[in-house]
Amino acid sequence: MDLILWRHAEAQELSPGLDAAELARLDLARALTGRGQKHAARVAAWLDRQLTDTARILVSPALRCEQTALNLGRKFKIFEQLGPQGSAQDLLELAQWPESKTTVVVVGHQPTLGQVASQLLGLSNSDLTIRKGGLWWLRHRRREGKPQTLLLTVQTPDLL
Repeated sequence: MDLILWRHAEAQELSPGLDAAELARLDLARALTGRGQKHAARVAAWLDRQLTDTARILVSPALRCEQTALNLGRKFKIFEQLGPQGSAQDLLELAQWPESKTTVVVVGHQPTLGQVASQLLGLSNSDLTIRKGGLWWLRHRRREGKPQTLLLTVQTPDLL
């Protein structure tokens, strides 16, 4: 199974001084900046060339994630569990790691994406940081009867 963790691109900042309830409500509505849109398009163009037609795309309900995923020009499904408060376990269950027969792309948030990458790569007590607009491509396989996770590539908008 291949799992692609794609962090949303750069989004508009919120005004300081908001209470927690207002902050949570407005956070989901933050749109990509012009720079974020360019970065999302660049990464999506590269990713689209790599993916098979059977890839499943799972997206956070945050507007910035939807806008990032739209650049792929493919159908995707939104899951509340992939929102900013989602957990690594939620993500892995939705992706059906490691049993899925098809590649799964998850468009989401830090720190969850970094926590998933860290967990799958066996880095205990460490959260990795996935840059805005960047992606990490992981593969599950069995070698000599033992499960392995490979890091196939890390891509950032600046490198493409």
